[in-house]
Order: sequence, then C-alpha cells, then structure tokens
Amino acid sequence: MHGDHFQERGIVPDLQAMTFASKLRSLRFPLFATALAAVPMVSSDAQPVVQNIGSQAVPAQSFESYLQTVGARARREGVSEATISRVLTGLTPNQRVVELDSAQPSRATTPPPVGPYIAQHVGPSIIARGRARYAELSGIIPSIERRYGVPAPVLFAIWGHETNYGSYVGDFDLARSLATLAWEGRRRSLFEGELIALLKMVDQGVPTSRLKGSWAGAFGYPQFLPSVYLRLAVDGDGNGTRDIFTSPADTIASIANYFRDSGWRPGQPWGVRVSLPAGFDANAYASKLAAPTCDRVHARHGQWKSVSEWRALGVTPQSAIGGDVQASLFQPDGPGTPAYLLTGNYRVILQYNCSNYYALSVGLLADEIAR
Repeated sequence: MHGDHFQERGIVPDLQAMTFASKLRSLRFPLFATALAAVPMVSSDAQPVVQNIGSQAVPAQSFESYLQTVGARARREGVSEATISRVLTGLTPNQRVVELDSAQPSRATTPPPVGPYIAQHVGPSIIARGRARYAELSGIIPSIERRYGVPAPVLFAIWGHETNYGSYVGDFDLARSLATLAWEGRRRSLFEGELIALLKMVDQGVPTSRLKGSWAGAFGYPQFLPSVYLRLAVDGDGNGTRDIFTSPADTIASIANYFRDSGWRPGQPWGVRVSLPAGFDANAYASKLAAPTCDRVHARHGQWKSVSEWRALGVTPQSAIGGDVQASLFQPDGPGTPAYLLTGNYRVILQYNCSNYYALSVGLLADEIAR
C-alpha cells in the first residue's frame, strides 16, 4: 500500500503504470502484494463471465444471484450465517468501481523518467513525517526489529508510501467493491477469494465499520488485502487484536511480518548507490530474466553477481555493503543516470508492489528516514 495509487500487482508505473495516498490512485495491489507475494494480478486462466447485450458486455449472472453463489461458498468454508447475512444483504454493484477497474493505464513502450516519481514520493514532507513517526514510536521499534529482522526505516517507508502514515486509507465500502469486481467477472477468481476472506475477517471479529478502503479492496494503514490480513497481520502492541486500522504498532509489526514471510535477509541493505567507470557498458551484463506476472520488472537490471565481482568490473558502492552479497546493477533511466546495486531485499520490496518506481523510492525514503 496513497488515493487511488493502487496499481494492480503486475502493472507498474515504470512499466505500464498500475502500494496504496497515491497507491489507491493507481490500482496497484499492496499486497496485492501477497496477492504480490501473493499478489499476482489475476489468474492467467480467468475468463470474463459476460454476455453481450447489443454492443455492451454485461455479467451473465445477476448481482443478486451471484451474491447467493458467494454466500454458498462462504458457508462451505465455515463462515457463519450471521456474517454472510450482515455483510452481503443489501449490497448493490458500484459502477464507479467498474469504471476505475476498466480505466487502468495501458502499457508504455518507453518508461517515463524515474526522477519526477522519486521527487514526489521522497520529498521533504514525507521524509519529515517519517522521521517524526519514527521518533514517536521509538519505544516499540527495537522489539519489532529483533523479532522480524527488518529495519524499521523500511517499514516506515512502506507505511508512508501506502497511506502517508495513515492520513488516507480510502473510503470505498470494501464488501461492495470486492463483490462488484468479482461479479463483473474479469478477475473473478482473485476478487471472489478476497471477498470470502473479508467475510472471514468479520467472522473473526473485525467490525464492519472498519471495512473501508481502496476501490480495489486494500485497506488499513498498510493497505493489505483481506487474504493478506488473515495470513500476516499481527498484534504488535499486545492488546489481543490485529488492528492495522488505527494502531501504528500493529501496522509496523504486520508489515515486518509480511517482509519476513517474503524472504527479507537481516543484515543486508535493500541496495546502494554506485558509481560506474567511464565507458562502462551495462548492456553487456543485462539480466535475461522475465517475470511471468510482473511485466518488464527486470528491465534495465543487470545479472546477479557478488558485490566483489561488481567491484572488479569497476562498479564502486558509495556506502557499505558486504563483498559476498549478491546484487544486480540497476540504472532506472539508462546509461549516464544514477545507478544502484540491488540486493535480494529489493526484490522483497517489489513483492509489496510490483514496480521499480515504488521499490526504489521505498528504499530511498527508508535511507532518508534513517539519517
């Protein structure tokens, strides 16, 4: 998980443009992250469930009938009748959600420059707010870092990107949005699963009054999807609840748990800025990797080599990093522009939001918060 900055997992600003005040602004799934780490965009075999009426394609099943189908599935999965009735009764389709889902940006042949995005998302205001929140929560930070092995500045950078430290979490009715997206059918498998997960959240005691968020189903300070909440949200303040809606401690601990689950390696940075020798040909070391669900995310990334191997090629880190750490050379704007060595922890950030713009700005914001 920022407005409708909610790019669908798999669609990213530097690729096509798809974490949550800007996040909700561009359908990105934070979690569609785990629906990134778990967040694949939508199953490749999902087919639109529509029928054509004149020139307009509409769902073949009425909304009311579809909700009965969802209720039956929820029942089979153990959701109580009271919850099914409370959440699904009276729901109506939200045409605005359909419009937003249909208006996702198309693929861009050439990614726009990263500079403006970094300037917007790693500016003085968000840095200052991040440092202030870091200071306010200094009492809980050490225990969370020890438990999960993830540096707190990275966690605060995610929180800042997703909702500007909780200042904007979205105001769409989550049940209505998810039901609309599932019924519409283009990504039924994904959204129906999230709707069922939302029902299970209510069954576990999450008040329905809390169920507001992005039009695509992400919610709370870290903009988790329901399935991610069920699996990875944790109680960070010890009061017996997993409150990522109002509790900074639960939010920070839950993001940390997400990162640990995604493979964060303690003791390694996300990456470091590097200088390159004159005439260095990065294309000679370009990565051949292709991501199946995160289109072109490896563009302008280099091969995996140890930092020592990169040093031998003349690539000089500008801050400390172990020589045995495996890293990939990255120039987001191509030759002659700032370059970085990115570790496996950068890939973990990408699991939160499948965008190099997002992941790079999170890393840079974390570094600024830590200064």
